[in-house]
Amino acid sequence: MALRVTVFGPGHPFRGGIARTTTELVRALDERGHDVLFLSARRQYPGWLYPGDSDRDPDACPALPGARLVLDPFGPWSWREARRLAVEHRADVWVLPYWTWVWAGPWRFLLATGRRPPVVAVVHNPADHDAGWLQRTVAERVLGRCQGLFTHAEILARQLKARFPDLPVGWHALPAVTGGRVTDRDAARRALGLPSDRRVALFFGLIRPYKGVEVLLEASARLPSDSDWTILIVGEPWGSLGDRLERRADELGLGDRVRFELGWVAENRVPLLLAAADLVVLPYLTGTQSAVAPMALAHGVPVLTTAVGGVPEVVVDGVNGVVVPPADPVALAEALDRLDCATLSGLAAGTSRSTEALSWSGYAAALEDLVAVVGRQ
Repeated sequence: MALRVTVFGPGHPFRGGIARTTTELVRALDERGHDVLFLSARRQYPGWLYPGDSDRDPDACPALPGARLVLDPFGPWSWREARRLAVEHRADVWVLPYWTWVWAGPWRFLLATGRRPPVVAVVHNPADHDAGWLQRTVAERVLGRCQGLFTHAEILARQLKARFPDLPVGWHALPAVTGGRVTDRDAARRALGLPSDRRVALFFGLIRPYKGVEVLLEASARLPSDSDWTILIVGEPWGSLGDRLERRADELGLGDRVRFELGWVAENRVPLLLAAADLVVLPYLTGTQSAVAPMALAHGVPVLTTAVGGVPEVVVDGVNGVVVPPADPVALAEALDRLDCATLSGLAAGTSRSTEALSWSGYAAALEDLVAVVGRQ
């Protein structure tokens, strides 16, 4: 049954996982025959809250026909306009992403009592990374006013159900967001200036403290002196974290074993990085899920991850990757040392089997199932 759906959240020209995921959801709902109004963002973050160079990249996700750039998280006038447009659309359901307190203002305004349909929140993070009491309270007050919650891992769905027992909760693992695939490994390594005779372990994405890159450096220092691993760390650091990591690498004497490329990773560069890698490493200290994991698997690259959040539901130990405890450089180093070429090849073969069920159509269908439950309440 076709639905009328209003989706709120960032999209083109912004970058980041929330913009890409929201855009892919809108596309999937549209392709499944629903009447979708996408009320997107004029501004994603105020500049003083975003420590990177910019949160805009016109190539990060496509501009969708009909998208209305309306919302500003710190502009109450835009909230009123978004609500007016949403009410005029007369949707069966409103869908909004939750990931940070920064967007609590417009979400609280939209959720206020008045004429509106049920609201389903796509919960990327139940609260901000490294959230304090205030940020957790803000999240509770937004999510508690919704009529349904949708998330990206079974473990997160259980946690949300425990916190909000009266709300229906649905989940579907996050599919890959990828704009293409490079298959020539040697050509990719030549383009990146990487050696062809060494194994390459790749970390990429926004570099924040909770992602545990410093633990990866400690693990790299524990590898045998004759190890042929090259650790490639690519991404935009949070604040001054990049300088700190480079200093730590020097202190550990990592030399050519670790290579940094600090800066925003353009979308067209990601397939090249993945083609050159034998392994993607996610040394997270905490987290809910990772968009990098399904992306790596979709490119045929196994993943070495820590056991945080819902990541082990996608990265299955011994099938398409390896799972180790968080904050444990010894375990991380031992796992890297054990991953010889034959083992990596076997795990790479397992990536195709594990990603067959991860489609955006399936993701949208799971959301539809939750909307149906909400509608019956």
